[in-house]
Amino acid sequence: MSESSNAPLKTTPLHGLHTRLGARMAEFGGYDMPIQYADGIMAEHNWTRTSAGLFDVSHMGPSFLALPELGGGDEAHRKVSALVEKLVPSDIAGLAPGKVQLTVLLNENGGIIDDLMIGRPPREDQQGGLYVVVNAGTKENDFALIARAAQGEAELYRADDRALIAIQGPKAEEVIAAIFPDAVALTFMTFKQIKDTPFGNVVATRCGYTGEDGFEILVDAEHAEAFANRLLEDHRVKPIGLGARDSLRLEAGLCLYGHDLDETKTPVAASLSWMISKARRERGDFPGAQRILGELKSGVPSRRVGIKPLGRAPAREGTEIHNDIGETIGVITSGGFGPTVNGPVAQGYVDSSYGKAGTPVKLLVRGKSLEAEVATLPFVPARYKR
Repeated sequence: MSESSNAPLKTTPLHGLHTRLGARMAEFGGYDMPIQYADGIMAEHNWTRTSAGLFDVSHMGPSFLALPELGGGDEAHRKVSALVEKLVPSDIAGLAPGKVQLTVLLNENGGIIDDLMIGRPPREDQQGGLYVVVNAGTKENDFALIARAAQGEAELYRADDRALIAIQGPKAEEVIAAIFPDAVALTFMTFKQIKDTPFGNVVATRCGYTGEDGFEILVDAEHAEAFANRLLEDHRVKPIGLGARDSLRLEAGLCLYGHDLDETKTPVAASLSWMISKARRERGDFPGAQRILGELKSGVPSRRVGIKPLGRAPAREGTEIHNDIGETIGVITSGGFGPTVNGPVAQGYVDSSYGKAGTPVKLLVRGKSLEAEVATLPFVPARYKR
């Protein structure tokens, strides 16, 4: 059962495969998801950094927003983009064909409702559409917001009944090349539809949330297990659970919604100002623009930073951050052990006056004050294919 309700947990099209592989399952975002397999989180983490890991991310919310008639050309793209630009601060109209943008849904005060991906189709005959992927735990609200913003001018087609399978790691391209050769030409944050594959029509996006090169493949549920098994037949691929996904994204300095991001945080405070495009800043036509533009000009009281504990004890979410005289200056929002850096890593929010990398801080862990310092994110350099 879900911790947040009495509703039964949802399952992905790969649920049976996970149980047959001996995964330890747990609730995440209302779904029964694999946390780890027999090798354990650290081994899975290291395998992804050195080879290729298979992740079931079917709990996410993939969808397609489309005008009644897709048509072609920039005008159709501008029309559908204008609908979602009511909700986000990024320049969706300015996306190149085939390009994907990581952005955020904002409330009227500029707080972050969710982070999401929005992609412009590469094909000329699909320019009245967008590929949109939201987070699992917030997708019902996200989809409702997007549908209301479309106001009958466009239709939102949910694809969360399909499987979304990620293959991540330095050998991901070699693995995918043998199955979807057309996907190899993709670069980071681009996507395309690949038709008539052995696994039906798929959408291949070159992205992921590990800091490694990789792909996310949207495939019909009926082909999901066959596709996953095809990947797992490759000696370079192992199944990876959400435990390692979390440690990988933490080392990569990436946010987890509901922890590092929520409706009390703006993109400026979250160190995501790069999502606010120049064109949108000039127009000031996004939710919470007055507040956010003021923060861009004058700064914020606190902001998200990396935190590096100097000992071996990890600092978990909720750990207080103190200055050298014991005053509380912030809080850890994500923390744990980073296998790649062989030590604890964390991120959190600190008073902006303490935000410079190298600033010494204290962490109150189990009643003890432990040495730490503000660190530059990411902890592990990204290896995306540009």
